[in-house]
Amino acid sequence: MKIQKIHHVAYRCRDAKETVEWYVKYLNMDFVLAIAENEVPSTKAPDPYMHVFLDAGDGNILAFFELPNSPDMGKDPNTPEWVQHLALQVGSVKDLEETKAKLEADGIDVVGLTNHTLFQSIYFFDPNGHRIELAANTDTPDMHSKLDDVKWEMLEEWSKTKRAPQHARWMHDGSVEPDMR
Repeated sequence: MKIQKIHHVAYRCRDAKETVEWYVKYLNMDFVLAIAENEVPSTKAPDPYMHVFLDAGDGNILAFFELPNSPDMGKDPNTPEWVQHLALQVGSVKDLEETKAKLEADGIDVVGLTNHTLFQSIYFFDPNGHRIELAANTDTPDMHSKLDDVKWEMLEEWSKTKRAPQHARWMHDGSVEPDMR
């Protein structure tokens, strides 16, 4: 078996209507489906929910559950808030700049533009507290080739040392490998 693609990714939300409206307004996603049940199909637990689905482009679906009978949403206190996030690709750096301006005009804090060499991105939180990253690719085939050549060595070194390997230092310090010029 080989995975074909992600069918959907599901997160919890505080308010399904507010969440759908926010993603439509700020990220221009289409609202494609709503499912509501009083019983969880997989477990048969009596737990009403609203399950909403948004088109994240190219057949990718972002879904949310509103669970009115569950305790308030929480976060993993042992994981920094920057770690768990949803990264969505946009078409250009200009798209990032325009979205950043729109979010900030409505009082939403935005971090970035952040240069990750392969892409640039901005970060912000949705109304549920989920961290969202929008990314615009700025990569080249040569960059990917260089990274592909060292990925297993990097993983092996990390596994042994738990220190950042220097095989791809060029991505962050501005140095350029001789054959990448």
